[in-house]
Amino acid sequence: MWSEACEMLARAERLHRELFRPALGRRVPAWEPPVDVLETEREVLVLVALPGVEPDQIETVIEDAHLVVTGHRVLPAELATAIIHRLELPQGRFERRIELPAGRYDAVRRAAVHGCVLITLQKRARSAVE
Repeated sequence: MWSEACEMLARAERLHRELFRPALGRRVPAWEPPVDVLETEREVLVLVALPGVEPDQIETVIEDAHLVVTGHRVLPAELATAIIHRLELPQGRFERRIELPAGRYDAVRRAAVHGCVLITLQKRARSAVE
């Protein structure tokens, strides 16, 4: 019973994040992908759940103390002739603003990992002047 309640809460939170917001223009995101943020001694790793989206199809920008991940997830071409029994994965333009740990970052790399996009931010080495 407890696991069912936790599952329902997680689904409600996911639906809240993915709730369609009417767009006045094309740049307004329709949904936010879930993320995990991990920090090591040398890097910050951001794992973004984006099944079906290639790493080179997303934009990553650091604005102030946030990593902004944007892109577009499109329906597969097979949907043109398919009968849809269930369609739960969100489609359309997405954007996620992720607060970063304090610091400065040099390199930003993207890679596909198990249906997710892994964004690796290399921490800038502190100089003697800083």
